[in-house]
Amino acid sequence: MCLAIPAKVTEMGEGGLATVDILGVTREISVDLTPSAQVGSYVLVHAGFAIEVVDEQFAQETIDLIRQFPELVADDLSAADVAVPTAAAAPGATATASVWAALAED
Repeated sequence: MCLAIPAKVTEMGEGGLATVDILGVTREISVDLTPSAQVGSYVLVHAGFAIEVVDEQFAQETIDLIRQFPELVADDLSAADVAVPTAAAAPGATATASVWAALAED
């Protein structure tokens, strides 16, 4: 399954690169596929590439859904009696940021 995450562009770099922020986690991504992206834009990020510029309302609605992921995953996995990593496993990180960091690694 593929998943694109909305992120806010915080800095434009050289060579078609930009820095984005999602839930406090920053990553450097390519904006080659979205030449209209600029600082303040929201983009959908998949596999290190911005694949589409989206409006702020769409991005916020999607981020709100993503914030529910840890609870949804915890509910599904606890039913299967599997240990679920929490924010306590990563000091200083929220569970949602941990989910984003894991997704961004893919």
